[in-house]
Amino acid sequence: MPDLSLARKVLQTEAAAVLALVDRLDEGFARAVVLLRNCKGRVIVTGMGKSGIICRKIAATLASTGTPAFFLHPAEAVHGDMGVIQADDVVIAMSYSGETEELTRVLETLKRIGAPLIALTGDTRSTLAQAAEVALDCRVSEEACPMNLVPTASTTAALAMGDALAMAVLVEKGFKPEDFASLHPGGKLGKRLMRVEQLMHSGDALPVVQLHTAMRDVIYEMSRKGKGMTSVVEKDGRLAGIITDGDLRRKMAGSANVLDLTARDVMSLNPVAIPTNTLAVEALAMLEQRKITSIVVIDADRRVVGVVHLHDLWRTGMV
Repeated sequence: MPDLSLARKVLQTEAAAVLALVDRLDEGFARAVVLLRNCKGRVIVTGMGKSGIICRKIAATLASTGTPAFFLHPAEAVHGDMGVIQADDVVIAMSYSGETEELTRVLETLKRIGAPLIALTGDTRSTLAQAAEVALDCRVSEEACPMNLVPTASTTAALAMGDALAMAVLVEKGFKPEDFASLHPGGKLGKRLMRVEQLMHSGDALPVVQLHTAMRDVIYEMSRKGKGMTSVVEKDGRLAGIITDGDLRRKMAGSANVLDLTARDVMSLNPVAIPTNTLAVEALAMLEQRKITSIVVIDADRRVVGVVHLHDLWRTGMV
């Protein structure tokens, strides 16, 4: 069996490198957050080699939390792609040494464009750090590599610093769970944060009848809409009750003249109803707890605007 002591040492070294960053957060970090929060353009993240891979992750995290961002390869930048950078952008450049040639070659052009620069570096006296509006100290005492050569602890520390920036900016911008959901419609978490207004059946697909509707027409509405129920509303559209397949069966068992009745005579009073901004996962929990298959969606004035069926929630893949 392989010796696990080295693996443990790697994890301990990288964890220590991240923890060491905590005491270095100062007004410089706060200035970087303000620059990113106030950015009117895009955040452009750039770095070479393994630093570039970390930069891609930082750009992706920013973009997924409401800050438009993308990765720019520095070698491509010096061969014509500098044109994507505008004065209202903010550039984050990452180089542990702060002397990466491809990055230092873009500094003069960046100054001419006027885009603010945030440096993530292990040397705050380096060329990159000196050219930046803000230089964040990401130095590590050692790499996790046994030869102290392969970027390991240093890239982990830089990634953690990028995450700290992104999360601080997220809070500054007031980013909410529903914002996250709108940017992640295909992910499971995004689906769990969907609102019922995105899933409900409304308009012509909404089963709804009036209080005075004859039961013959009620049954037709329930059959046509295929939800196993129909909402019953007042003249102004406010929810008055609900009729389910179960209500029909119970009424038919006790009355031979169901077709002579109206919706008012058969409906159940005080049905479960939810507002349009209810989370889909909350609606699912209500349906399962109450052992019902449909729930009515209402607006602020208790007017019926939709209905959500249990199968609609299952189909989203949130569970």
